[in-house]
Amino acid sequence: MTHQPPADARSVEGLRQLMASLRDPNGGCPWDLEQDHKSIAQYCIEEAYEVVDAIEHGTDADLKSELGDLLLQVVFHSQMASERAAFTFNDVCEAIINKMIRRHPHVFEASDGRDAEGQTVQWEEMKAQERAERGQDDSILADVPVGLPALTRAEKLTKRAARVGFEWDKPEHILDKLEEEIAELREAMASGDHQHMEEELGDVAFCVANVGRRLKIDTETSVRKANAKFETRFRFVEASVAASGRSFEDHTLDDLEDYWREAKRQSGV
Repeated sequence: MTHQPPADARSVEGLRQLMASLRDPNGGCPWDLEQDHKSIAQYCIEEAYEVVDAIEHGTDADLKSELGDLLLQVVFHSQMASERAAFTFNDVCEAIINKMIRRHPHVFEASDGRDAEGQTVQWEEMKAQERAERGQDDSILADVPVGLPALTRAEKLTKRAARVGFEWDKPEHILDKLEEEIAELREAMASGDHQHMEEELGDVAFCVANVGRRLKIDTETSVRKANAKFETRFRFVEASVAASGRSFEDHTLDDLEDYWREAKRQSGV
């Protein structure tokens, strides 16, 4: 059986029809038919990161394309759920619309005059109430997704804990803790115990994320920018090696450091 492309390629309904065709046991795509929620879960994360990358480095055309890829994941999961009569895409829309109305009483009901900070507190209070109504774990750390990038999750965990007063007085105190953790990492390295080193390295990274939160800097974004900076500088080193007519093996580390310093000088950072 041959399926026809959706008549309306500019609507969510057209995208839903497309996904239904791909999942049709009679003439659908074999790969799409083999998938389930777990097998494609990773793509939600990957597509979300590609959206962020398009925002930071791309054009509007890139962002449009990547948002489409991310939307496809929502439609894909909704289609699979509808096939087992669990929920539909419309149910997903209804759920998020109702949730956003419920969490924005200052917009859809009489305003209580709260500022942005006050509304953030109210938002968290509502989320806690929703968790309680669902009978979820009553820990303040409940429902911080384990699938988040580790640094992002560290920030969210420490933010939650800070709401009940489990917080350093000043960001500088976290730096003191960071130095303490680095010293413990040095001790672990000296011992040669790999498991101990892994644990202490994790503590260092956790502290760094906490510093970022207190400074109102998204640590994940900060590290992404550091990655991009490293890539730019190392590509300069590669170009410099190539221009020298010698291989990497023919350069000393001091030679390579000279190229690196020149890359920093040219970038002005």
